[in-house]
This record gives sequence, C-alpha cells and structure tokens, in this order.
Amino acid sequence: MKDNLIITIGREFGSGGRAIGQMVAEKLGIAFYDKELIAMAADDSGLSKEIIESNDEKPFNSFFYSLAMDARSAFGQTETSINQKAFLAQFNIIKKLAKEGPCVIVGRCADYALSDHENLISIFITADMEEKISIVSSLRGISKDKALDLIQKTNKKRANYYNYYTNRAWGASGNYDLCINSSRTGYDGAAELIIKYSQIKEKLLEIN
Repeated sequence: MKDNLIITIGREFGSGGRAIGQMVAEKLGIAFYDKELIAMAADDSGLSKEIIESNDEKPFNSFFYSLAMDARSAFGQTETSINQKAFLAQFNIIKKLAKEGPCVIVGRCADYALSDHENLISIFITADMEEKISIVSSLRGISKDKALDLIQKTNKKRANYYNYYTNRAWGASGNYDLCINSSRTGYDGAAELIIKYSQIKEKLLEIN
C-alpha cells in the first residue's frame, strides 16, 4: 500500500458510509477521520468548535449560526465570511492530514479538497431507500415516516453543502472513483471492494 493513500467517502444518510469507512481504515491499518475533524479544525484555525459544528456540512443558517452572525455584525463580519471561515477551517485540516499519512476521511468535501492528490480514491456510498429507512428508524428509535423525513432533509443539506462549495453535483457518479450501493454488497462487501480497488490503483500507478 502506498504511504500516501487517501480514501474519501461521500455518503447518503443511512447508507453505512461511516461504518464502511471505519472498516476500511481498520483493515488497512490507517487513520480514520469523521466528526474528529471538527475539534481538529477548531484547534488549528482558532475558530470555536461551536461555530464549525454549526456549519458542519450545512451551507446555510442554523439557529446558532444566526446568533453568531448577529454577534459579529457590529464588527463588519458578514454571514458569508463566517460560513466560509468554518468551511476553510475543515478544508485546511483535511489538506494537512493528507500530508501526514494515509487515512480515510468521511464527508466534508474531502474529495474536492484533495482532488490534486496523486493517490486519492474517492468513494460514494448509497443504499436502497427502504433499507436506509429501516436503519435510521432503528438507530434513532423513530417511526419510519420520521426516518424518511430525516434522511431526505439530511441528504439535502449534504448535497447543498457539497454543491455550494465544490460546484460539483453531490452523488453524481462522474465525480467519484467508485459508487457503491451498500444494500447490494453489505458493509463488509463494500469495504472489500474499496480495498480491492486501492490495490488495483496502486498497481496501475506502479506501471505508469
């Protein structure tokens, strides 16, 4: 395995993207980053963890974000500047982590941030809606109707965030090396596919 292997995972809510990413990282013996990026970006940028968290994969206002914006308006800071600073804080920490060694990074436009990385593998995980509903309903202890609503709202936020900052279409197959339906492969099968692909790509890089 190349020392600079970076695997990014975009995922639909309820598709198991985080769990699959963890499996891949464990099997390859490399670092894994998801929510950890929030605290790391806060420490690195000097922004508060709350500011970054309130904008995490959300391009538009949250209630906390509105309060933060109002508190800063007197100092000439705009909504856009705060929002972009929160995005750039995670963007920059993602770039730094990629330089430190191989890892798996979930979400947060990591595939875009690292698009010029030589050994980047970008993945998108989807799943059948009925399975996503069942998983979210069970994990959150909510009805299937509420699970469906939560899935749709969460995926809309993720798509808006990604599209807004990358000028690409979230989930569009042409933006990724592999798009995997975890309902068809299972989590273990999806992880094995990703690892197999990384081995194929490594061989191709050696040839070229």
